[in-house]
Amino acid sequence: MPVVEQGAGRVILIVHGGTGDLTAWAPVAERLARDFRVLRYTRPTYRLRPAPRGAAAVEVEVADALAMVRAAGGPVLIVGHSSGAVVALEAALADPAAIAALALYEPPLDVTHSPAGSAAVRRARSALDAGKPMAAMRIHLHELVGMPRRVVLPITLLPPIRKLFGSYADGQVADNEMLDALPVGMERFAALDRPVLLITGEKSPQHLRTRSADLAAVLPDIVDEVTLAGQGHGANAGAPDAVAAAIAAFADRVLPHGGGEPTSGELG
Repeated sequence: MPVVEQGAGRVILIVHGGTGDLTAWAPVAERLARDFRVLRYTRPTYRLRPAPRGAAAVEVEVADALAMVRAAGGPVLIVGHSSGAVVALEAALADPAAIAALALYEPPLDVTHSPAGSAAVRRARSALDAGKPMAAMRIHLHELVGMPRRVVLPITLLPPIRKLFGSYADGQVADNEMLDALPVGMERFAALDRPVLLITGEKSPQHLRTRSADLAAVLPDIVDEVTLAGQGHGANAGAPDAVAAAIAAFADRVLPHGGGEPTSGELG
């Protein structure tokens, strides 16, 4: 598994969101690496071909995240973005003792669990299998993410965006299928007794901010909630200073000093 490691000291593991890879959080990682040892990797849904799907994707995603945590050594703060935040939560449920704390940026819990959402996931898969990745991504952006059609159509006509989506459509559709395979409801997170930071964007789709609020209502140890002014769901690229500052402040509160040095040399 390709891994990028920067900095030294207390450990932060970044689990990227959809339609991307380990480079998506490079600007934030560079800032955090001034004070922390920062690890990031490309998730199996975006690394493996064919991409794992459904319950199989949940299993391999959690296994990869926990392998990274265990190989890092010492207490680990796991930072998850979007579907990567769901992976972080699932990993913490699977092995709570392995993870010291979580920073979660808008996990889309339950977004694809409505009948309409599940139908959209199936139609995106059908479009992708028919050789229409742009159609699949338009379904994803409009019906699942919640972007207006007037925004989705123009951006998917831009050559750089078409190239990006062409590279990641297979992984994104599989990512949606992974989310659709998860249990419905927030109650199962009520026993997650780890410190949590919830990050939201002021301009993010309302359904994502609502999911974060619903999650906050059941988690027993919310240390902080940060709303990024003027930002949406992609502040890791749009406002890396603000994102890094929020995570660093949280890490200083929840990670003990002097921990987190490598123990095995197994990363990379």
